[in-house]
Amino acid sequence: MSQTTTEAPVLSKAEKKTVRIRWFLVGFLILGGVVNYLDRSTLSVANTTIAQEFHLDALQMGLLLSAFSWPYAIANLPAGYLVDKFGPKKMFAFAAGAWSLVSIVTAAANSFGFLYAARVALGIAESPFFTSALKVNERWFNKKERALPVSLVNTGSQIANAIAPPLLTFLLLTMSWRGMFIIVGVLGVVIALVWLRIYRDPTLKEQALIKGAEAEARIVATKEKVGWGQLFKYRNTWFMILGAFGIFYTVWVYLTWLPSYLQTARGFSLAESGWLASLPFLCGIIGVIFGGWLSGRLVGRGVNTVRARKIPIVGGALLAAAAVLPVAYVDNTALAIVLLSVGYFASQVPIGCLWTLASDVAPSNQVASLGAIQNFGGFIGAAVAPVVTGAILASTGGNYTLVFLIGGVLLLVGALSYGLFVKERPVAPNEPVATA
Repeated sequence: MSQTTTEAPVLSKAEKKTVRIRWFLVGFLILGGVVNYLDRSTLSVANTTIAQEFHLDALQMGLLLSAFSWPYAIANLPAGYLVDKFGPKKMFAFAAGAWSLVSIVTAAANSFGFLYAARVALGIAESPFFTSALKVNERWFNKKERALPVSLVNTGSQIANAIAPPLLTFLLLTMSWRGMFIIVGVLGVVIALVWLRIYRDPTLKEQALIKGAEAEARIVATKEKVGWGQLFKYRNTWFMILGAFGIFYTVWVYLTWLPSYLQTARGFSLAESGWLASLPFLCGIIGVIFGGWLSGRLVGRGVNTVRARKIPIVGGALLAAAAVLPVAYVDNTALAIVLLSVGYFASQVPIGCLWTLASDVAPSNQVASLGAIQNFGGFIGAAVAPVVTGAILASTGGNYTLVFLIGGVLLLVGALSYGLFVKERPVAPNEPVATA
């Protein structure tokens, strides 16, 4: 009986060197993530300034802060499909160019309605970024390697969150909030142009060197396509949506209301809150990297791939809940900031692993689609968080107790969803996601 074996082609030194550009691409995606999240953070940093200029109350500001997330969540669904169809080069460049244009136009806003429409457009424009980044990592890294680069890409958002309060506050104080929007928009245009210049997909030889037998399986998966809508027939998809909702809800309470919380509930000035708000986000950078490192370490020790993703996801969400819940009852400002920092660190531990998990349980031709569907669930939570927080503050006279209680409970929901209900991928290569 004959047996056919597929040997990896021999690459020259020059060809092996070209494979190393994947880490350069990861570095550039980190930079892209920084600019992407600086764009999102502009309104949060200018929260109180814009509220005063346009005479907005807490509920109106909550609606404005959530205006990005609703369309972003919905747009993630077609964005994932489009990234799978057209590739990350075109979609990332399109997204960066579009969100930059929106940011620049926002500087001309003269009413609540204008600002709201601009934030809706921004949400739509930014939706292909992380799905494009996931696709790049799926193409340039094998399963055992993937957790670290995916997590590193996600540090871009955390770096931005850490530098945004002091950096954007400086721009706000020196150039006005309108000038701040223009500067951040120009940065995005540069990112789009450079990406078009530098990105390319790996060749077949490079795929074979990077992935070995996995490259052949990728070709089989591509031939045996599964309809995009088929992903909603599996229980994994729905619990990934619910789990992401719970985790992202609390993350976006931080992203949209933390500067205001420090000013109104803790009595810090605008300049002081800019620096203090960066502390939890600096911890978030470490959290994302730690989650990816831990997942990769577990895989290296022989732990099942999906389980190695779930351990940081569940553990991080549980620790975040344990830190966030007590903030509601802490009077000491220093202790509250410590708890907020620990809570944000822990809430970021799952983030890179969430994206990697999507690439583990979906076939290669559906990686961006499943990642986008999961992100859709997360940003439904992100959209709800600012509105609910604004409504609570409006009805309680600015009391944050219920805000932190709800955030802690939803983190527990996220941990349970991933820990108990997201299952392993089936053995058969033609099955898209783990069965119920």
